[in-house]
Amino acid sequence: MKIIIGKIVNTHGVKGELRIRSDFKYKDQIFKPNFTIYIGEDQIEETINTYRPHKTFDMIFLKGYNDINEVLKYKGKLVFVEKEDLLLKESDYLDEELLEKEVYLNEKLLGNVKELYYTKANLILVLEDETQIPLVKELIDITKDKIIVKEESIIVKN
Repeated sequence: MKIIIGKIVNTHGVKGELRIRSDFKYKDQIFKPNFTIYIGEDQIEETINTYRPHKTFDMIFLKGYNDINEVLKYKGKLVFVEKEDLLLKESDYLDEELLEKEVYLNEKLLGNVKELYYTKANLILVLEDETQIPLVKELIDITKDKIIVKEESIIVKN
């Protein structure tokens, strides 16, 4: 299963470096030499040659490319990885995996997560009744089967 980890927003320089905007939380596993990524809706397989962070971007060169004209075709394209290529611990999760999970407060079912959105501070879980819950690690437990809210005061009801 492929998952989106970012978007190629531009090139950088004349040698074919790509500028990626990514908020993916396991970037350290992806942005490294010899890691395979897939680009665009056709999910063209490419391999990272080099990586460096630059301001708010992730900068990569792809193997086999050394000219801006060769990589311009990727500008504006989404970047994917195989979920199986990530070395996630049992306690790790991808944000997308929270969708549809049941959310509980003191063993009372509040509902299922229907939507996620990001703020500068937190990921926000939106339940079916539009209740919003910020994902604050100290106040929420995420298990394989459900999400448990430990503090009622963080729940925002609409």
